[in-house]
Amino acid sequence: MTTDCPVIVRSPSELVAVLPFLLGYHPANSVAVVGLSGPNVDFGACYELPPPDDDPHVAARAVAATVARQASPSVVLVGFGPPARVTPAVLRLAEALRLLGVRVNDVLRVTDRRWWSYFCSDLDCCPDEGTPCLPPDSVIAAEATFRGEVALPSRRDLTAQVASVEGPERAAMGDATEHARKRFAGLLTDDPGARRYSRRIRHAGQIAVRRAETRYRSGHAIGLDETAWLGVLLADRSVEDYALDRVGPQDWRIRLWTDVLRRVEPVYVPAPACLLGFTAWRAGRGALARVAVDRALAVEPQHQLAGLLHQILGFGLSPHMVGANFPPGRARRRRPAR
Repeated sequence: MTTDCPVIVRSPSELVAVLPFLLGYHPANSVAVVGLSGPNVDFGACYELPPPDDDPHVAARAVAATVARQASPSVVLVGFGPPARVTPAVLRLAEALRLLGVRVNDVLRVTDRRWWSYFCSDLDCCPDEGTPCLPPDSVIAAEATFRGEVALPSRRDLTAQVASVEGPERAAMGDATEHARKRFAGLLTDDPGARRYSRRIRHAGQIAVRRAETRYRSGHAIGLDETAWLGVLLADRSVEDYALDRVGPQDWRIRLWTDVLRRVEPVYVPAPACLLGFTAWRAGRGALARVAVDRALAVEPQHQLAGLLHQILGFGLSPHMVGANFPPGRARRRRPAR
């Protein structure tokens, strides 16, 4: 992820304390990479520790290539977990980054609420027993919270934020979706012409997208019937592209597409999942973008837009690297037919 509002850290303790807020959750059994411009944090990403039987060199080279593309002046690596798993992973990654010309300022390990540095041998600074992590109510954590940043307990909790609703709301959405499908079919009952049919779908979709945006921009939400109707219309590629061209980093857009994603029936998941993914990516919330696109690919592995976002996230491309006004929907429409 990247941030448009750089965080200033003055010590390893502060870096460890602010990392969960940058990532969106408290990491475990993973390696976090933090890009620095002086004292400013301008990039952060998190990768699971490789399985014990895997060659750490292979994982290190893949992660290093992604990190190098961020072009941060320097990085710090922070491994979370037991020493036997963290040590080979972070040291191999540090070496792989060095070979690519990336400056590694420090390599840390966090275990049981204490941190150690692999680069520092000063016992006054980094004692053998480790340094206690800052408490949850530290000043830097309070500053992050004041800015509206949230650190969920785990990545599982982040995934739960985009999971399907259950219970009575799920049943009510099933009924609303059946009604929306009948309404959709009614758009072409009196005109079987394909061109006019496409125009009707596109027009209805544009109205539905704009109405939903208006509601969420004003702090409100749309009901189940409107959500079902929007979800059905988004299955049409022209409507999906229209919504995609309007994507921005605003929080209300994240709320909008999170609600639609969680409510729609499984078959309609890919489009709102991708819209949430692109919105989160534009907002610098890479972890949220990742779990959203994972939902899309779980339903439709060959979904074109989900595949594009998967590549963007996999290569560690930030909105600044590809242009803040990058319009993948418009680009897809320009692609020549085969």
